[in-house]
Amino acid sequence: MDFSVLLPGQILFGPGRLSDLPQLISSYGKKVLLVTGRSSFPDSEKWPYLSNRLNQDKIVFEIVRITGEPSPAVIDDTAREYRSFGPDVVVSIGGGSVLDAGKAISAMIPVEGTIRNYLEGVGDGSIHSGEKIPFIAIPTTAGTGSEATKNAVISEVGANGFKKSLRHNNFIPDVALVDAELTLSSPEHTTAWSGMDAFTQLLESYLSTTSNPMTDAIAWSGLEHISQYLERVVEDGSDLVARTGMAYAAMCSGITLANAGLGVIHGFASSIGGLLAIPHGLICASLMGVANEITFNKLIKENPDNPYIRKYARVGKLWYGSNDRDEVFYAEFLINKIHDLTLQFDIPKLKEYGLKPELIDGIVSGTSCKNNPVRLDENELRELLKKV
Repeated sequence: MDFSVLLPGQILFGPGRLSDLPQLISSYGKKVLLVTGRSSFPDSEKWPYLSNRLNQDKIVFEIVRITGEPSPAVIDDTAREYRSFGPDVVVSIGGGSVLDAGKAISAMIPVEGTIRNYLEGVGDGSIHSGEKIPFIAIPTTAGTGSEATKNAVISEVGANGFKKSLRHNNFIPDVALVDAELTLSSPEHTTAWSGMDAFTQLLESYLSTTSNPMTDAIAWSGLEHISQYLERVVEDGSDLVARTGMAYAAMCSGITLANAGLGVIHGFASSIGGLLAIPHGLICASLMGVANEITFNKLIKENPDNPYIRKYARVGKLWYGSNDRDEVFYAEFLINKIHDLTLQFDIPKLKEYGLKPELIDGIVSGTSCKNNPVRLDENELRELLKKV
């Protein structure tokens, strides 16, 4: 047995943990750059409490508001503007895009030049030194798990667009502060899309060809929470127990994706996300059922004894609740359950967001199938997109 695992520097988890933030900031210094969404946190009841505490503790703060997924221009401009401010720590409070933005800003303030040079598959091959401003990640949605990853996803949408990562082991947050109370105001559709994203990440990393016993254990724990709380939280967004369970699952998904990698769904999420302005969670939710159906059918066809079939079946048993049928039954039950969730949560078709048949070939050519339990060829990838 031989593997390595990278974990967040510190995890503070539980409802009400936001109250720990002022003291946590003070442990780094007295100047903080707060990165938030356009309005979700600044307009919440938590903001007056936090701003008053910061003022009481004589902590100087500046606020950056991020709209949509961060682009190279947004990161470059923000790093340039606040370099002279000299923050002792960067704190992101928001959804996955806000966390990624803060992560990238903390990495680019100490570095002159553009972030584009350091992006995988886009830049000029420059290697980031890993130097950064200390970074605290506080999610307000339960989806991407960015609070536990070493990469920041940066997008430039358009015909020549991309969705690529700035990545370094040092960029994993120094602290992941996960307070499910901050997710209570998340709208139903955001809750559903984010939850399906976390589900996708857990299942893909559990089925990844580069998974290991530790990532499997963490993914399994996250999947148990998904099976208990995903439907419950979409049905009742005020259920703090369910919100906390989903926050835990999302955090687990961040740990496992960072260490085991992901499959074809996230390969598509990258190529589609660079071309069209579609929310990441919606892409994953739309593709999840069909992608797993095609993957599983190919596994069965090539080798009915493939160990990944047993993994599919084990997850299916979580949802079915008994252990008296064969593995194929449970695996197929899981895939049907995913299809049912797509209908239950009223997940829109991607064509409603601009995915047209004439775009399929270009998307397929730019889609990675790395870490998928079975490799899908271009015809199978086209079939997958046409079905959604």
